[in-house]
Amino acid sequence: MQEQLTSIHNQHVKNWKKLQTKRFRRQTGLYLLDGWHLVQETLKAHVHVSQLIGTADELQEHSDIVSLVDEVYEVTPAIMRHITPTVTPQGIAAVADLPDTHFQPREIHGAWLMLDGVQDPGNVGTMIRTADAAGFTGVVVNDKTADLYSPKVVRSMQGSQFHLLLVNGDLRKWIADFQQAGAPVYGTQLNPQAKNYRDVHPGETFALIMGNEGNGMSADLLKRTDDNLYIPMKGEAESLNVAVSAGILMFTLKH
Repeated sequence: MQEQLTSIHNQHVKNWKKLQTKRFRRQTGLYLLDGWHLVQETLKAHVHVSQLIGTADELQEHSDIVSLVDEVYEVTPAIMRHITPTVTPQGIAAVADLPDTHFQPREIHGAWLMLDGVQDPGNVGTMIRTADAAGFTGVVVNDKTADLYSPKVVRSMQGSQFHLLLVNGDLRKWIADFQQAGAPVYGTQLNPQAKNYRDVHPGETFALIMGNEGNGMSADLLKRTDDNLYIPMKGEAESLNVAVSAGILMFTLKH
């Protein structure tokens, strides 16, 4: 089924716009993906795409993908700009099922990244994408961290949400579960009293926690870790961006 829409006041358009809010995503169990790369990654991962939205030119150019989705909506460029937060949208978007992120694996295995109050969506998405590139198994975020499926996080992840496990959870419980399984948990702390990250050599299974951009990890979690790591800096900068730090640590620890 293909339908043409020209007004931003259409109910479908209003619903797509509301998918930018966490409340409506949870209410409907859906989220919006913006751009051809994300649409293709979604279909490649065999995630159910309920609606495909695109301008006439884009739908015509990618008719092979259009044929894979039951509900297709041809919209104006103005509607595309209205429903997506991108400054210059590519002219294609999709509505897909929101995965369940509230679960606990049956067994602790592999390298995991945990995010404690990381609030910038770009940082969250970049760290998830980097965890994917470094070969991590999954990422756990607490309720103080930016929503995993907000538009900016989704755009920054660039499809990595389909390659590793993403979980919302209580980091205290996750830390306890790792330690009970005999797997080390490393915090991060901008403090020379912490351990130099180069001196740590974990096995295959471990967890790394990154904290809030301004305040770092909570004191409560810092007390629960096996070791807290820092990255020595030779220059004059006071600190590194949290996503940059995470990238250095993940690729070093997962060798």
